[in-house]
Amino acid sequence: MSTAEIAHEQDHLDMLHARVEALRDDARNRLTGVLRETGGTRQGRLEREAAAARYAGQVARYDAAENGLCFGRLDLRDGDRHYIGRVGLPAESADDDPLLLDWRAPAARPFYVATPAAPHGVRRRRHITTRGNRVVRLDDEVLDRDGVPVGELTGEAALLASLDAGRTGRMHDIVATLQAEQDAIIRSDHRGVLVVQGGPGTGKTAVALHRAAYLLYTHRQLASRGVLVVGPNPTFIGYIGQVLPGLGENSVLLSTVGELFPGVRADRTEPSETAEVKGRTEMAAVIAAAVRDRQVPAGTGLEVEFDGDVVRLDHEECLRAADAARATRLPHNRAAPVFRREIVAALARRSVEDTRTLADRLEADIAEVLAEADLDRAVRADLDALPGLLGEEDSAAAQERTEAQDIADVRRMLATDATSGPRSTPSGLRSPHSSC
Repeated sequence: MSTAEIAHEQDHLDMLHARVEALRDDARNRLTGVLRETGGTRQGRLEREAAAARYAGQVARYDAAENGLCFGRLDLRDGDRHYIGRVGLPAESADDDPLLLDWRAPAARPFYVATPAAPHGVRRRRHITTRGNRVVRLDDEVLDRDGVPVGELTGEAALLASLDAGRTGRMHDIVATLQAEQDAIIRSDHRGVLVVQGGPGTGKTAVALHRAAYLLYTHRQLASRGVLVVGPNPTFIGYIGQVLPGLGENSVLLSTVGELFPGVRADRTEPSETAEVKGRTEMAAVIAAAVRDRQVPAGTGLEVEFDGDVVRLDHEECLRAADAARATRLPHNRAAPVFRREIVAALARRSVEDTRTLADRLEADIAEVLAEADLDRAVRADLDALPGLLGEEDSAAAQERTEAQDIADVRRMLATDATSGPRSTPSGLRSPHSSC
């Protein structure tokens, strides 16, 4: 192992760590500045929350990358040189090449797939082993022997060295020693379900976790939604728990099957007979039927208070909304928005019907009042025709006062809720709806 080569790589590693520290300090300062801001519009608050999450993620990513920051180097036939690491590090000038390539970047792929038969423009691949911030080992693989002097080669195969490393009881990332077959799975462009098969100890779990890290890198929108990793038991979750954070990805939730439902921890041990029954395929149909029965329990309706009134839906209307949701053939939770839309639409229709009924009743009451007022005026006209009861001037004045009072009474009744109960009509007559 060449001391000069190790010293050279140590200088480069020191520069990379200094760059990480500078970027982390910048992210922390920006995060502090955002957290100190207060007030503003709702849009402004949302933007601050998004910025705070972004800067906090950057700080966490740089913290996680400290251990094993740089693990590889590619020397290309055209004279270019690329260092490969856990995260990408930009140069201070935007016009310069990156100081460190993220292992998931397309330009870093030759580090994993280049062979003497298909070198992908690589003449030498160097594996850099570090402990903390110190370079402790270099391993070179020459893909173009004519381009690399023998005196510059050092170390043995990095994969063999990693196999000789001691066990720690926890899974670590294999990003520095991925093989071409594993890399092909990790970078697969398949958009459906990807099944990784293999015998015990063949690296299925490690490849799946690195696949998740690769998808988070290439599809950044996944970070806002998060990634769920489900394991069979807490021991397994503890064993793999540091792989993704060690790769700089923190938008990941690890959980056992018994902890998937928020606030519930399924830790009871079932008798073997019960477990056998619950594990049968038929249980899926039993559970589906139970969910269906509870979607709209028999005999139930719905009451919703709206604008001071109570709008009611009967069981049949609720059942029609459930049938519309089931017709989508979506799972229960995903069909729930359809059910809610149907219920809102039914409530709106019922509210319109109630309003129309109320308006019809009000119109009928007004018509009755006006008809009774016409009858009252006709009776007074007949009385005025009788001699000796009222003088002509007194009769005209009395009729004018009565008509004015009738108009005032009608206007007052128009402003009164039609459902307010019995009331007096003009001139002392009673509404047909009132009691005798």
